[in-house]
Amino acid sequence: MSNTAAKIANGSAPPVIAVTSGEPAGIGPDICLRLAGRTCPARLVILGDCQLLEQRAAALDLDAGALDIVHVPLVVPCTSGRLDARNAPYVLRLLDAALAGCRSGAYAAMVTAPVHKGVINDAGIAFSGHTEYLAEHTATPRVVMMLAGAGLRVALATTHLALKDVPAAITRDDLEITIRILHADMQTRFGISRPRILVAGLNPHAGEGGYMGREEIEVITPVLDRLRADGMDLVGPLPADTLFTRNVLAGSDAQLAMYHDQGLAVLKYAAFDEGINVTLGLPVIRTSVDHGTALDLAGTGRASATSLFAAVDAAIDMALRRRGA
Repeated sequence: MSNTAAKIANGSAPPVIAVTSGEPAGIGPDICLRLAGRTCPARLVILGDCQLLEQRAAALDLDAGALDIVHVPLVVPCTSGRLDARNAPYVLRLLDAALAGCRSGAYAAMVTAPVHKGVINDAGIAFSGHTEYLAEHTATPRVVMMLAGAGLRVALATTHLALKDVPAAITRDDLEITIRILHADMQTRFGISRPRILVAGLNPHAGEGGYMGREEIEVITPVLDRLRADGMDLVGPLPADTLFTRNVLAGSDAQLAMYHDQGLAVLKYAAFDEGINVTLGLPVIRTSVDHGTALDLAGTGRASATSLFAAVDAAIDMALRRRGA
């Protein structure tokens, strides 16, 4: 362990948070530049191409020199708003560098700016998202994607799947693992000793007693009953269209949706500018913005950094909580 990593571990230095600048043609570099001069109880390190960040800073009348930058070189020069598949390996090198630093102890957490899944796949690299990539590269058999904002913490039982594939992916074993990860990380990463978790059904009206599907009866309810017997505070399965109403949400700490759009459409409506993404179950702390690359806004100065600020703040909170554990 390096001297810096040792100081971080024993609490004598502020945590160091790695921030990856994401897809170079998108707004990732822009919003990372907005971190300059922001006061927080951590040292922020931006991973990205120095020349790219300096060029974008000049275009936006910002000061890249005020940032602590770890240089990761582009493959080819980049133009704002124009994707280039040749830079896909660069985007993944940013993630690899941040992850390596987290695993070595040099970084206490990593925060990721948005990437463009399509252009990475166009480069011939199979990539379905940060969540799956980080799970694979830490040999973590199961992780849980959660978005948070506006008082919601919405976790997903399945992530980037076609809707037709969702029912088969929700098995008793997988659902139990997901809920156990969610419950454990609510305790360790969010400091909630006995989290109350609302669980959505898969089908309309949570299956209407089996008339609109039997997944609630055959899969979801048996899992919830077993975990309640272990002392977990679980409510459901609830119809998704009423789970996300004010009265039902009151007093809950997290919500589990069965598939991507069931939960995230609500979350992004409520908190698009301030929401964050958290990957639960990893051996490292990872948070992210909850939006995409917004190619049309890159280099214009009109991109909001609110979600990135929230993701950084959450990563710092989790890092400090882990240090104090």
